[in-house]
Amino acid sequence: MLRVLHILQRMEPAGVQTLLMNLYQHIDRKQIQFDFLVHYQTHQFFDDVIKNNGGRIFRFSVREDYNFIKYVNDLKLFFRTHPEYKIVHGHMHSLGALYLNSAKHAGIPIRIAHSHTNGIQNDPKKFIKTVMNRQYGKYATDLFACSYDAGRYMFGNKDFRVINNAIDSEVFRFDKQLREIKRNELGLGNSFVVGSVGRFTIQKNQIYSIDVFEKLLKIKQNAILLLIGSGPMEEKVKEYVKAKCLEEKVRFLGNRGDMPSLYMAMDIFLFPSLFEGLGIVGVEAQAAGTPVVCTDSLPKEINVSPLIYRLPLGDLNKWVHTIQVAADSKYAHTDMREYIKKAHYDIKDVTSFLSNFYLQKANLL
Repeated sequence: MLRVLHILQRMEPAGVQTLLMNLYQHIDRKQIQFDFLVHYQTHQFFDDVIKNNGGRIFRFSVREDYNFIKYVNDLKLFFRTHPEYKIVHGHMHSLGALYLNSAKHAGIPIRIAHSHTNGIQNDPKKFIKTVMNRQYGKYATDLFACSYDAGRYMFGNKDFRVINNAIDSEVFRFDKQLREIKRNELGLGNSFVVGSVGRFTIQKNQIYSIDVFEKLLKIKQNAILLLIGSGPMEEKVKEYVKAKCLEEKVRFLGNRGDMPSLYMAMDIFLFPSLFEGLGIVGVEAQAAGTPVVCTDSLPKEINVSPLIYRLPLGDLNKWVHTIQVAADSKYAHTDMREYIKKAHYDIKDVTSFLSNFYLQKANLL
């Protein structure tokens, strides 16, 4: 059995982690097993799934104690005591140069740097993070990216391969009965349901979603906004909702394990992110038959069906108008599997490619 070590921040319900779990559930685990090196000590969302399928989780603490000298020493010890790895697949940009360099010195022959972003949000560490991101591919043998934009941002003019953030199109196939069940479960009745999914950060732009929704309410008094996810800005967003007296109209659902039926329950998926490496939630929403209204700065690879509507941030009235147009699409709440497969976002295709890539690189094919 070939064991592949994936390195990332944490196993939370976010885009990168969802891709890895989709792959993990479909890969032949008699041939290939995934292990995970994460950077927080706490129990995380997907830990039980990993362990139940034979995967191992190794926990480092550099994102909690910021002791980089200890981190480098821990990496050296880790790779010295785990000689079974022939492949390290990195998904964490900022520390990539450190762990891929350690893997190189440990003699690990295949070292993958995988880009999952095409930008960085404004924060006090932006300059340092940008510099570290630029070093990400320095010690890699292979470069992957979730979109063309993400590859160019992270690797410049170096050659890289785009790996689509695939999904199981069967799981997301629109089901009218599931839609009604989920809407009844959430007590939505005949509401016009707008949904947004993502970590509560500046990047995901939930504040803008609320501003758009407030404007929409003047036209559709029966509208409800579902905010799904968690993150450092969650309390700030809740305070913003309270300040606008929208507590009865905006619901915070936290992290969820029932995303396919939640997408189906929505009438519109609102996606005003400032930047994304890809934006897999937009692909998932389309796969579930839900129209997506998003910023025009997101990578073009998100355009996988007629259910995508792109426009610039700024004019709230245009966003409200576009929501109304999108909701009336003849493609809304229909089976979109063929569009997903045609765009090469079906998990079976990507799993087959990666399996062959890993096995060939490890000289097992």
